[in-house]
Amino acid sequence: MKPLQASSGDLNADRRADFAEMLLASGEPAQAAELLLGALELAPQWPAGWFRLGEMQEAAGLLGQAAQAWTMALKLDPTDRLGASLKLQLIGHAPAAAAPPSAFVETLFDHYADRFEESLVGKLGYRMPDFLDRAISAARPGRFHLALDLGCGTGLMGERLRPMVDRLEGYDISASMLRKARTKGIYDLLTKADLQHFSYDGAKVDLVVAADVFIYVGALDRIVGAIAGALADGGLFAFSVETLADGGDFALLPSRRYAHSEAYVRCVLAASGFSILSLDPAVIRQDRSEPVEGLAVVAGKGHAV
Repeated sequence: MKPLQASSGDLNADRRADFAEMLLASGEPAQAAELLLGALELAPQWPAGWFRLGEMQEAAGLLGQAAQAWTMALKLDPTDRLGASLKLQLIGHAPAAAAPPSAFVETLFDHYADRFEESLVGKLGYRMPDFLDRAISAARPGRFHLALDLGCGTGLMGERLRPMVDRLEGYDISASMLRKARTKGIYDLLTKADLQHFSYDGAKVDLVVAADVFIYVGALDRIVGAIAGALADGGLFAFSVETLADGGDFALLPSRRYAHSEAYVRCVLAASGFSILSLDPAVIRQDRSEPVEGLAVVAGKGHAV
């Protein structure tokens, strides 16, 4: 049962849900939704079931009914681990928000951790750590004393950073991702942290990296300001964003990721005292066999480095 393979706790409801999935897979979303609604009569307190009902109704073009289902999912799980509020925003039944629910991001990556690298690198052609590694080395050849890897995940970026840094610290919202990263033995410190509320009060650092992270942040003003506060003068900040091509600052995409415009990135960096050292277009990954366009950025704090 999608999402998260969650059970309703009622065997008969689960069986109906499984049949609904089969109908959806065979191209009959309206019939699938009807069957899943019957399952929810047996298990009305099942947030994952209501969320999935909304997806089936959306596939059937029944957006009003989908909104009701996602509203019910949100009522049953106010932390919004499934991201129902994002679905409501995307169909225009909730105001646009500046950030996703933290519980949604944490749950997504806890669920994804075991197959993260196989899927992202092996199947989706993820190469952003390579882009940023080259961009950092071009901006400042040599070693860094202290680097922070924000949204470190399983350590894909950390593997590139380790040879060039004396001390490497990783921060991620997902405990499951951090466990995977820990097995690699490349970090001097790994800490669970919600980047939407990130702050750093340790010694000044000379490199901060956020590879393919801001797609789950939204508005960047606060976190870029926090990163500026953590960096020593002349320190580097390397990151990526998905490109927003339709104007505006940032927007929630149907993928439930955020895209940011180049103009917004430039504005946010300037407001926090950064100068852009490189800003290059890059294909971040593939999505449904289509390239996901983005930007790989390296900025220096204060004076040019």
